[in-house]
Amino acid sequence: MLKGKKIGFIITDSFYNFHNIIPKIRELVKRGAKIMPIISLNSQNEKINKFIDEIKNITFNQPINSIEEASKLVTDIMVIAPCNGNTIAKLASNIEDTPAVAAIQSHLKNENNVILAIAANNALSTNAVNIGILLNRKHFYFVPVRQNNPITKPYSISFDSEYLIPTIEHALFEKQIQPMLL
Repeated sequence: MLKGKKIGFIITDSFYNFHNIIPKIRELVKRGAKIMPIISLNSQNEKINKFIDEIKNITFNQPINSIEEASKLVTDIMVIAPCNGNTIAKLASNIEDTPAVAAIQSHLKNENNVILAIAANNALSTNAVNIGILLNRKHFYFVPVRQNNPITKPYSISFDSEYLIPTIEHALFEKQIQPMLL
């Protein structure tokens, strides 16, 4: 099902989730998908150079890191994993000022689907309204989420990486994987 699919894979700066992404990118490539990595502006720093190098080695593609390049990218489906609160707010408000959001907006113009793998500390507070907006928009599909630490971080949710690839497969057929809340 994924063989030959061109997947834009946007990585935002929810750093604590990076370790979940590498195995999934590796699996997508193994299944025959062509991965086009896109790195958000806030993810472009010294702390994650090793991570970016690993993505380059797995995908055989240089990550896109400019708005100009990102807005020209043509893919079958777009994934944002992890998708931080800042990106959620910009998508809900149609703000297009980063490579990540430019890639998504360009992708949506072609009526293609977008996968959101949310990892945000404010998802159940200030960003809940933005998530609601995106839930009601066509072409947005969500990787199932759960509270990652309800005691010390009661407003924080994080995607379950085991559902990332099944969510992509469902979205290719215009279906939202269930349950969305774990």
